[in-house]
Amino acid sequence: MTRTIELYDATLRDGMGGGGMSLTAQEKLRVVRRLDRLGVDLIEAGFPSSNPKEQELFELLVAEELAHAQIVAFGMTRRRGVDAAEDEGLTILADSFAPVCTLVGKSSTLHVEKVVRVSREENLAMIAESIAYLVGRGKRAILDAEHFFDGWAEDPGYALETLSAAAQAGAERVVLCDTNGGSLPLAVMEAVAAVREALPDLPLGIHCHDDTGCAVANSLVAVQAGATQVQGTMNGIGERTGNANLVTLIADLQLKLGHDLLDTEQLARLTETAHFVDELLNRSPNPAQPFVGRHAFAHKAGLHAAGIRLDASTFEQIDPALVGNRRDVLVSELAGRGTVREKAAAAGLHLDDEAASRIVERVKQLEHLGYQFEAADGSFELLMRRESGAHEPLFQLESWRTIVEQRADGAVECEATVKVWIDGERYVRTAEGNGPVNALDRALRQAITEIHPHLADIELVNYKVRILDETHGTQATTRVLIDASDGRGEWGTIGVGENIIAASWQALVDSLEYGEQAGRGAQRPESAVDAGERP
Repeated sequence: MTRTIELYDATLRDGMGGGGMSLTAQEKLRVVRRLDRLGVDLIEAGFPSSNPKEQELFELLVAEELAHAQIVAFGMTRRRGVDAAEDEGLTILADSFAPVCTLVGKSSTLHVEKVVRVSREENLAMIAESIAYLVGRGKRAILDAEHFFDGWAEDPGYALETLSAAAQAGAERVVLCDTNGGSLPLAVMEAVAAVREALPDLPLGIHCHDDTGCAVANSLVAVQAGATQVQGTMNGIGERTGNANLVTLIADLQLKLGHDLLDTEQLARLTETAHFVDELLNRSPNPAQPFVGRHAFAHKAGLHAAGIRLDASTFEQIDPALVGNRRDVLVSELAGRGTVREKAAAAGLHLDDEAASRIVERVKQLEHLGYQFEAADGSFELLMRRESGAHEPLFQLESWRTIVEQRADGAVECEATVKVWIDGERYVRTAEGNGPVNALDRALRQAITEIHPHLADIELVNYKVRILDETHGTQATTRVLIDASDGRGEWGTIGVGENIIAASWQALVDSLEYGEQAGRGAQRPESAVDAGERP
């Protein structure tokens, strides 16, 4: 397959500029492997010696055998007043194993005069001499024309001169950068088309930031105007509001614009790869992310759910399997009996019309009280089991209580006591925890794992609290969502009430009861990272 667009990933360098983004060298290596497996052409690994972590990464990459991707080392043009051959940064790039080097150079007169503080002529010399030096050392050289679109608005003639200087010095490509992320699609398209006309033989790339929310759109129109490389980051991470989302770009370019980028198997890894990077960064994948989000192919309204059952194309832009995602029908007050029966069938339950109708009405009542089952699939399945008569409670509750004590020295201790009945026998257990919910969890497990030992393997991986009626202050109704995992699958459960601990208890019990149902063979929702390597 001959690719029409080159894919350039900047996650490991530009992406790490985002707030809270950090990966170890070993974790970055894992990302490189995933990107290579996905089919990315160029992977920007950073500056080889900018810090000990980058140095370690490049040392690891030297021994790495990639199937497709090539590693890119990133740096800047030579310093002012210094020969390229004497510039330490350029020497490090030239000495690195990376076959491709990307240099950032200024295309904006404002930055030339105010930031670099050199003459326009010296800036052109810095670009040309730096590119020529790397090419002379056997490197493939790319110029990232920084602030190009701002420079184009200030002085299009000079902005073009910076590109020509790089091309004449041997750059294989120049990349037009919307560094401030302030451009809109029409301006980007017009500028790229003008550059394409002025420099018809020079391969162009596009690098956009998302400060106007247009990074993906700007990248797409740049391709339509003549750019043949797109730069972006996985899931759009990056400085300020982020970079162009390479995940979305890949899907749009291939499935909407018809460019040959990835083979069928690679494209089907898109969701898996996107979620893997988020999980490695300790971020929850955005459920609304185009193409790969958990809700990208989720249907809530009854009419929509009915439509996709007849013909998926009625409410879906593509087959979700193409990008490794899957369809989901969400349960809410908008759902009908068909949606409920579909969910029941997936859980191995049979519901007649009467039971399905009861569940629909029950969902409406509960959502009016503040429940929401979209992210609480475990609790919804338990609701269906109760209505169908297939539910077996783990225990009969006698009581529970929690004690939170703060001492004069500031230390806080939490203790919980749980009293339950299982198979006619009474269990009383007390445990301490780092909070009242943790203490309840530990006390309850001490009681029930004697009968159900496999529940000790269930881990609570997320705990979220939301106040539903803020005007009531500390008396407001609280919604608690718990995500749990047994290492093979994940599920969500919910509790609602005016008392946050009582709401947490509801969600906690549901999480363990669902885990017990799963342990007896009920179908479980698949985790976002189950299909790939767990971080």
